[in-house]
Amino acid sequence: MFVDLDRTLLRGASGPVLHEALVEEGVLAPGQRLPGDGVVYALYDRLGESLGVIALARAAALVMRGRPVDATRRAGKRAAEHLAELVQPWAHGVLESHRRAGQQLVLATTSPHDLVGPLADLLGFDGVVATRYEVADGSYTGRLAGRFTWGPAKRSAAVAWARDRGVSLAASHAYSDSFYDLPLLSAVGHPHALNPDPRLAAVARARRWPVERWDRAPGVPSLCGLEPYHVARVAFRPEVFPYARFDIAGVSGIPSEGPVLVAANHRSYFDVVALGIVAARLGRPVRFLAKQELFDAPVVGVLARSLGGIPVDRTGERGASLVEAAAALRAGEVVIVLPQGTIPRGEAFFDPVLVGRTGVARLAAETGAPVVPVGLWGTEHVWPRSGRLPRVAGVLRPPTVTVRVGSPMVLVGSDIVADTAAVMAAITELLPAEARRRPQVTEADVARARPPA
Repeated sequence: MFVDLDRTLLRGASGPVLHEALVEEGVLAPGQRLPGDGVVYALYDRLGESLGVIALARAAALVMRGRPVDATRRAGKRAAEHLAELVQPWAHGVLESHRRAGQQLVLATTSPHDLVGPLADLLGFDGVVATRYEVADGSYTGRLAGRFTWGPAKRSAAVAWARDRGVSLAASHAYSDSFYDLPLLSAVGHPHALNPDPRLAAVARARRWPVERWDRAPGVPSLCGLEPYHVARVAFRPEVFPYARFDIAGVSGIPSEGPVLVAANHRSYFDVVALGIVAARLGRPVRFLAKQELFDAPVVGVLARSLGGIPVDRTGERGASLVEAAAALRAGEVVIVLPQGTIPRGEAFFDPVLVGRTGVARLAAETGAPVVPVGLWGTEHVWPRSGRLPRVAGVLRPPTVTVRVGSPMVLVGSDIVADTAAVMAAITELLPAEARRRPQVTEADVARARPPA
């Protein structure tokens, strides 16, 4: 697996971070820069690789003439942690999937080897294909040791790396954003246009190569950094649903960054609205698990997928939805799960003891994500299980929907059954007192808790 660096593995250009590290190590003077590099990098982050960027990269060898090799390598180590923070959030999951498949990971970049090698080591890459500078007496000469690793030369370097290690290019994958990496992409059996510039995107469409993004969940579109979630936030406001009142508290306790599992009980189809209002107040995109049937529905299914929904297909591969949810958590996302899986039916609906599946505990154990319990109450009065539609006529005396968000829980992870019970108990504690005792129910109550005939 060959992976390009800038705008592929990283969200943007590595140049500014590497330059800062060189200054901090005394390799470059504080004000020493190549003319116009700020403008070139800004255009690069937005539009992709250009001949101007390549000209800067070529000129860097001359700038480094007489500079000490040891200090430059220290700058590379200094920069590695900062560059690691720029790795695209979904990259880690893809890299891990290739590792599990027994494939070696190779960083393939035009950047200098001495500066990017430490990042490759930090991320667990098996090799680096990069530009190397000639060294004499502990300093750079201003010349290249070999070819400038760009375009056809990058392809040649990758071919040589694979040949020396007995790796089949026909079985290899390559990821790049740049049109200028067409030689490398064309040399492997599995090319991927990742965050492609316009010209590479056109080639990928013509050749039917997969076009991917590592900055957001698969299937989620984006325009100028905005996802459908940001548009949906407008719709998920209490005033949009005048046939229900909302009493919501504790949302500020949900972490504003990093992976989070939100686990709620399930009482009604209207739970989606209540949780949607919570998600809208977070200000960060959320992913959610839902039955496959939702994604199979016309229009609604497309919308659910574009919002980052994860289908749960009970007839398909077991655990596939958990694999996708784990990838979202590793990318630092919020994932909403209803551990009960479905709305309890009939008399089971009134059981004060909530029983959940172990998916939340498994995800927490695998990813280390905290679990935030959410208690929902009253949604069934807006949309009972027996109803095909919510009771939209109740605008004069709308029922109250109560949503209580608890504190984040860090599960032990050694016993998923016990952890599941702990999550369900935490959800129960957020419900009103009446939820913790079995009520006297009538046949009419039980009928309302059953799906429509």
